[in-house]
Amino acid sequence: MTQRASDPSGEQRTGPSGRPATIDAGAELDPVHPVELPDPPAARGLTSAEVAERIARGEVNDVPVRSSRSLTEIVRANVFTRFNLIIGVLWLIMLFVAPIQDSLFGFVIIANTGIGIVQEWRAKKTLDSLAVIGEAKPTVRRDGAAAEIHTSEIVLGDLVEMGPGDKVVVDGTVAEADGLEVDESLLTGEADPVIKRTGDPVMSGSFVVAGGGAFTATKVGREAYAAQLAEEASRFTLVRSELRTGISTILKYVTWMMVPTAIGLVISQLVVKDNNVKDSIARTVGGIVPMIPEGLVLLTSVAFAIGVVRLGRKQCLVQELPAIEGLARVDVVCLDKTGTLTEGGMDVTEVRALNGTDEPYLHRVLAAFGASEPRPNASLQAIIDACPAPEAGGWEVTGTLPFSSARKYSGAAFAEGGGTSSAWLLGAPDVLLAEDDPAMAEVGELNEQGLRVLLLARARGDLDAPDAAEGAEPGALVVLEQRLRPDAGQTLAYFGEQRVATKVISGDNAVSVGAVAAKLGMPGAEHALDARRMPTDPDEMATAMEENAVFGRVTPQQKREMVAALQSRGHTVAMTGDGVNDVLALKDADIGVSMGSGSEATRAVAQIVLLNNSFATLPSVVAEGRRVIGNITRVATLFLTKTVYSVLLAVLVVCFQVEYPFLPRHLTLLSTLTIGIPAFFLALAPNKERAHPHFVRRVMRYAVPSGVIAAAATFATYLIARHHYAGTGALDAETSAATLTLFLVSMWVLAIIARPYTWWRICLVAAMGLAFLIVLAVPWLQDFFALKLVGTRMPWAAVAIAVAASAVLEYAWRLVGRRFPV
Repeated sequence: MTQRASDPSGEQRTGPSGRPATIDAGAELDPVHPVELPDPPAARGLTSAEVAERIARGEVNDVPVRSSRSLTEIVRANVFTRFNLIIGVLWLIMLFVAPIQDSLFGFVIIANTGIGIVQEWRAKKTLDSLAVIGEAKPTVRRDGAAAEIHTSEIVLGDLVEMGPGDKVVVDGTVAEADGLEVDESLLTGEADPVIKRTGDPVMSGSFVVAGGGAFTATKVGREAYAAQLAEEASRFTLVRSELRTGISTILKYVTWMMVPTAIGLVISQLVVKDNNVKDSIARTVGGIVPMIPEGLVLLTSVAFAIGVVRLGRKQCLVQELPAIEGLARVDVVCLDKTGTLTEGGMDVTEVRALNGTDEPYLHRVLAAFGASEPRPNASLQAIIDACPAPEAGGWEVTGTLPFSSARKYSGAAFAEGGGTSSAWLLGAPDVLLAEDDPAMAEVGELNEQGLRVLLLARARGDLDAPDAAEGAEPGALVVLEQRLRPDAGQTLAYFGEQRVATKVISGDNAVSVGAVAAKLGMPGAEHALDARRMPTDPDEMATAMEENAVFGRVTPQQKREMVAALQSRGHTVAMTGDGVNDVLALKDADIGVSMGSGSEATRAVAQIVLLNNSFATLPSVVAEGRRVIGNITRVATLFLTKTVYSVLLAVLVVCFQVEYPFLPRHLTLLSTLTIGIPAFFLALAPNKERAHPHFVRRVMRYAVPSGVIAAAATFATYLIARHHYAGTGALDAETSAATLTLFLVSMWVLAIIARPYTWWRICLVAAMGLAFLIVLAVPWLQDFFALKLVGTRMPWAAVAIAVAASAVLEYAWRLVGRRFPV
């Protein structure tokens, strides 16, 4: 308990901020000499002149908030890549040895890189603007007045005020403590809150769970503890992304395949075959370039970036990009009732007196209780609104016990005047009362209606005693009505349709929580489980979590254990919350989602912040993640099919000792029409398919057979054409026939990937086919791309081979789907 300091006249003494001056509960009170108050200059904070001096000396908290990469980092990441280097060197070679149309692939890479930079820059601007909106603004005391400022404006020696849910933004020393309890678990791993007294150190990165006070900043900027951690791993450091990890794995294997194949191709074309050197170089480059899935990384980045921009328009701040992907993979969403299913505010509907307590007296107690807390929570604010403190003649507060989510109650002691004093507790009835107390029957009836009930009870002993609640005399039941979010029911229904399990985890009474969930139509709400009866064994707890949907009287540590229990069963867990009691669970969950109005600490550890405080935004985040994962899986199959058939064609050319059938211009045309343009549209299309694991396996199980079939059909056409054509221009005719087969087979791969068909997907596939026909029909395009079908027999043979290959391809896809399900 924290006691209030009074002077001998009986008047309450206050500090410069107008709040009652406090002394540590452990200090010994001298009845003769009044307690010494904090030094007035220190309590007033710095003066404007002192602030200006410190700014001039550079003693400012100037650590930049990094919600995204800088422009330089974006450009570097998009330009200086391994594949851009390979393609860049090949492009420079082609500019010297071949016509410009054989160098088109270089201009495509430049365009792709530019698109990637622009889209990621747009995402950065969106992230930065939203980060400013959601930025925590600590309250500092300067010139005796409290004011909110940006974190970056704190200077050394500033007096920073703090209350429940506030994050300690810089290192400091406690100057004022009013029942102050700080959670340092994010820094030390210690789960229990630490009681802080005047003179104790506080570290940036910790947060207040109960009480309040102020601290003097002793380390700012990069010297602060949290800033040192941020230097090692800034906020942009990505959470685990299966998509990015999978693509990196694929690119690693592609590189290993590409290097020996390319070396063999170079030797085959330049040494073994006695051809024109420039033509040999062009065909060698034509064989190497398509092995590189250069657009895959680009489209992944663009898909994420556009997702950030889309969600930003809905006031959703994505603090870590793969969080979009992560939420799409989630199969369990744990919800905190208050602030998620219900709105933050509440209304007092009834104050029900117990044991014949006088009602006007109860209202005075409640009014005094409300006035004792400088930072009331939602429940106490509703009481303050219903029982406002009188302008004059109010009771003097002689001690307080701040609310704690762990103990489930708060307390205050008053001097009522005329020498009368009293101490009161306000909190959970089932914590303050015995199970067989007559009042518990009334509490149960009210909870079944979904109402929140608090008990006001007179304490018999000291507030700071460990058994302060022991023997408390019930005074009244304070009945609160919670305001349901109008969109909560629809959001719960959405998750049900998507086969995502929802679990309501709340610190409130289990019956009351269940009644609220039932009003929203949540399955399993009628079987609410009291967490005090939950098994402590992790495996048994996991079973209880899977079998039940609503949990009440959950402590912050239990929330953390519940998340871990679900994860132990292979579930991907998202946790939503807005209070300081949700921080630990949010941090441990696979994806943490915070409300914008939540505590500073909650917003700091969450990967996604809903700035509009709307739970209904979550389906948009899930849908965006599913769009990214599902579509990238689709287009990755396109890109890797090209890689597989390019490598196999090169191997076949080396083995059969023949000229490589294509020039770079041919494969640039094919890649653009069957992969580049379609992939761009497919990657950004809506996709509601549920995300599946094993990205690499899902992609390669289709890309490998598709590439093998395409390579076999193309090389077969090429060998037949070599025997069919002879004389001058034979190689060009052979190339044209092989190009026709490869285009048709690639188009069938595109047609399969575009399923299920919609009108625009049909138009997309048809437009790509029409574009190729135009190239074949327009003379100057024939010359530009060196494509001219000679005769009728060989072109029709090429078409027949492509049709047969497409039939085999269709069968292979269906067989793979049955034999190798993911």
